[in-house]
Amino acid sequence: MNLSFQKLFFSIATVFLFFSFLILARSILIPIAFALLISFMLYPVVKKCESWGMNIILAAFLPIFTVILIIAGGVFLFSSQIIQLTNEFSHFQDKIILSFTYLTLFINENVSFVPNLEKNELFNLVKGWLDQSTGSLIKQTFTNTASFLGVLFATIVFTFLILIYRKGLTRAFSGFSPVDKRERVVKMFKSVQQVGLKYLLGMVILVIVIGFANSIGLMIIGIDNPFLFGFLGAILAIIPYIGTVSGAIIPILYALISYNSFWMALAVAVLFWFVQLVSDNFLSPKIVGGSMNINALTAILSLIVGAVVWGIAGMILFLPFAAMLKVICEEYEELKPIALLIGNQNYQEHDGSNKFINRWVHKIKDWFAKFHTPSKK
Repeated sequence: MNLSFQKLFFSIATVFLFFSFLILARSILIPIAFALLISFMLYPVVKKCESWGMNIILAAFLPIFTVILIIAGGVFLFSSQIIQLTNEFSHFQDKIILSFTYLTLFINENVSFVPNLEKNELFNLVKGWLDQSTGSLIKQTFTNTASFLGVLFATIVFTFLILIYRKGLTRAFSGFSPVDKRERVVKMFKSVQQVGLKYLLGMVILVIVIGFANSIGLMIIGIDNPFLFGFLGAILAIIPYIGTVSGAIIPILYALISYNSFWMALAVAVLFWFVQLVSDNFLSPKIVGGSMNINALTAILSLIVGAVVWGIAGMILFLPFAAMLKVICEEYEELKPIALLIGNQNYQEHDGSNKFINRWVHKIKDWFAKFHTPSKK
């Protein structure tokens, strides 16, 4: 095989320019990316409204307005609990500082890196540093909130425009291909839309199921505001791997500091671990697995690259976009090797963990079948 230095150079330069464009234009590309996914989910609803005789503007506006009302209702539902936690923040902060002080003193007694370190001096030092940082923290919070609201507004506008001009956009993008292949390209666009639709619907169902499971478990353990912490953990679980840990740390720290109970914090940790274990091995493969048919290596790379390029938004978006890229690559002979690298079909035959899980699932099903089978007299 002859390796062309010129082709290799242009390939590397193209990849470099592509990611540079993603980073430099992130402020406009992030809301467009979110709008594209949301429009994939709302497209069947818009099409149904149009079949009822609505014009295209009203048919696109009503589903978007309904989603906004649902999100606003959820925020309003948890607003009282958020305000209550905000009022308890100062007391909660003092407990965190006191715990940090005791831990530092314990380490210093064994390592002795600072001589004559006293509890009150260290407590006042840390509290003073936090008080000085409050102004910059509030300023950063307002900046991030304004940025978030700007992205949210732009996402709503782009979603509305994509739904209105979807037919023209489809004809425009399919026009880049030869006439004899345009029907195939339109079919590919429909497949990409189905991937985005199944992913978003699956994630919504998972958030609801995981949120109620977390909330009921926290209620049984005895944590205050169980639905707030339960659904917060479920929403953060949208971010693969990292989100699950972040969603569990918040209620664990709350249980450890507010109730001063190690066993309650341990129970919260076990609860979130068990719910996520069931979700990853049973719920997610059934609900989202069909649309996200990509291997674990691609998922982790999507997470890392998305975090580097677009931050938290990239960690959420790059995973479904990797699945969409797989669908696109499967339609072109030259790009099929990329689809094989992204896909999971080459790894399923040798995936011992899947065989192990499936074997135990069948054993459990057989046990339940025997348990429910009436005995013969």
